[in-house]
Amino acid sequence: MARARIAHCHLYGFVDTAYMRGRDPREVTRQLVAGGVDLIQVRAKDYTHEQRVELGLAVVAEAYPHQVPVIINDDVAAALEIGADGVHLGQEDWAAIPPDERPNTLASVRIVGLSTHSLAQAQAAEQAGVDYIGVGPVFATGTKPGVAPVGLALVRAVSAQVQVPFFAIGGITLANLDQVKTAGATRVAVVSAILNAKNIIAAAAEFKRHL
Repeated sequence: MARARIAHCHLYGFVDTAYMRGRDPREVTRQLVAGGVDLIQVRAKDYTHEQRVELGLAVVAEAYPHQVPVIINDDVAAALEIGADGVHLGQEDWAAIPPDERPNTLASVRIVGLSTHSLAQAQAAEQAGVDYIGVGPVFATGTKPGVAPVGLALVRAVSAQVQVPFFAIGGITLANLDQVKTAGATRVAVVSAILNAKNIIAAAAEFKRHL
């Protein structure tokens, strides 16, 4: 059911504390929803668990009436406490959960996403049964400073060899979106190009129109 739900999602938006600049998360969420994002990730790497829960609840309050799924970055306990739809894990967070404990740890999480940076990681994620993967960073991005981009070649490889739904992520803008689509991505995750736009609604809507 979770993969089927993700299959209909094409634009992945974010409420990322690194780009909020003091803005009300509820208002940003309203703008993302109005712009047509299909799901929203709450990313608050510098927050405590309690702060992440408070932020997540604010996002959920605005997203759920519109049936927009909310995913919590890294914090499984927060996702469960909030009643969020799912959790997104990085490779280190995923590896920190012993394989034999993952079924129990993630049993109550409806959607599990995993970041991948190589074809081998993408294939391993698919075999592990995650509901979707992120593939990137496709281009250099301030969201992941110091991380080398994987390039469009990985998008092409994953598109050809992996069946699990995937979102291309990392430095994606309206200027390079066509390249990403040509490489085989039908879903993209966009952080700065939407959150740093003068008009979040218009920026999200333009991405959605191109997808």
